[in-house]
Amino acid sequence: MSHKPTIILVHGFWGGAAHWGKVILELAHRGYQSVHAVELPLTSLAEDAERTRKMVAQQKGPVVLVGHSYGGAVITEAGDQPNVAGLVYIAAFSPDEGESPAAITQRHPPAAMANIEPDSDSYLWLKADKFHESFCQDLPPEEGVVLAATQKAPLAGTFGDVITAPAWRKKPSWYQIASEDRMIAPENQAAMSARLGARRVMTLEASHALPQSKPLEVAAFIDEAAMAVSK
Repeated sequence: MSHKPTIILVHGFWGGAAHWGKVILELAHRGYQSVHAVELPLTSLAEDAERTRKMVAQQKGPVVLVGHSYGGAVITEAGDQPNVAGLVYIAAFSPDEGESPAAITQRHPPAAMANIEPDSDSYLWLKADKFHESFCQDLPPEEGVVLAATQKAPLAGTFGDVITAPAWRKKPSWYQIASEDRMIAPENQAAMSARLGARRVMTLEASHALPQSKPLEVAAFIDEAAMAVSK
């Protein structure tokens, strides 16, 4: 099993590292012994990328970086390190140089955009009573209640932070599209995945919460990318 690369999972807005829980178990079942989920501060792209770089730097061998949602912007910014072997985007942003997640969102605003609101401290929240229908409509409503109550809000400015040097221009990439996504418009996901020149693009009939609603398929996709970069 030692030939398998390290997998580092990077979460997005309105959740933390625990959003990867089901995927982590599936990767363990597939023999991955070195799996880490970064806990981002969600305070700025620079700080989130630096936290991820530090995690990557601690690994002794090759790393596959996996980003969900805003986490895709983070791996795009942080994935330029020599030991990063590949990038996997799970319903994620993959901005180009000088581009932000906010700019991409404006091209095709997502269905749930109206359900996001700032608080008095400039943190962005997904309305609790709209969380299930916006973020995870293919999960049981009870799971939506828990996810809404435990959501991790980003500072609003983070959404507008731009990429300096996109790692996907140098690293092989894979992209998984969520066709029923209400947080990142599927049209934007299709455009980003095409621009990447991804080794493989896969579409799942799923909400934005792919790591929770489709953990088997997400883990299999990560495994495919990891095996490809290990050859």
